Amino acid sequence: MTTKPAHPRGRLRALVSAMRPAQWVKNGLIGVAPAAAKRLTHADVLRHTAAAFLAFCALASCIYILNDLRDIDADRQHPTKKFRAIASGQLPVPLAVASAAVLFCVAFAIPSALWHPQGLFLILGLYFVISVSYTLWLKHVAIIELGVVASGFFLRAYAGAIASHIFVSTWFLVVISFGALFLVVGKRSSELKKVGAGSTRRVLAEYTPEFLHSALTMSATVVVTGYCLWAFDTSAMGLSSKYNDLVPVRLTVVPLVLAVLFIMRSAEAGDGSAPEELLLRNRTVQTLIGIWAVLLLIGVYG
Repeated sequence: MTTKPAHPRGRLRALVSAMRPAQWVKNGLIGVAPAAAKRLTHADVLRHTAAAFLAFCALASCIYILNDLRDIDADRQHPTKKFRAIASGQLPVPLAVASAAVLFCVAFAIPSALWHPQGLFLILGLYFVISVSYTLWLKHVAIIELGVVASGFFLRAYAGAIASHIFVSTWFLVVISFGALFLVVGKRSSELKKVGAGSTRRVLAEYTPEFLHSALTMSATVVVTGYCLWAFDTSAMGLSSKYNDLVPVRLTVVPLVLAVLFIMRSAEAGDGSAPEELLLRNRTVQTLIGIWAVLLLIGVYG
């Protein structure tokens, strides 16, 4: 069995591949809180948000490299993961270790550009500890691993608020938390249908299709309910208290619900993808997200 891709990469390209820049799209969650608070156009908030985004990109890439180093033997037995830069041997282990160390330092150096980066330092540190714990142990613990992966999405979204000292409502926390859980459960459901419990992800053996279906339905219900309450709430906790035109804001419920239903159908059919793959490659999801963003922008500036 070959462990090298058809087109060998140089070390720089191999390093970039190991950093998984396509995964950085998830860091876009950092801009949600400033946007929802109608403050993303403020110069200082935009600067802090950009710094937090770059810090998470560097730290996430560091963790991806550490994860590949940890799973190098298992990846070499996987039909597609064997082509990853470290598993295929195109990125030497010493260079991978050094790159991870540099990325770690860069991630914690970037927040120093902020006026008060202590909160962001805490979020980055927590994200790193949880992610490393996941790599070493927690990814094999059923249920807990779902929450751990979902926490990565939550911490990204919360970091956007912490970086600029923005108040976040309870509804925001509910939607982000259960939205992250919904995406993770959907991915596990798709994986179980695609490759079964005998895949290299050992924790799949702990789940049944019935359990994942129930978890997917539960999390989707909370996401839709929480978002509707957030969008229609005119108190200080709701979106409708911040925008000039309430109709477009409330209409954002429609593309969100349709996107949730589409992802559920995709997961149940066994052809679901990772969240970043849906965002980058699926035209339906891209269109729905685009409509949601346009409606929100009209509500803000209308």
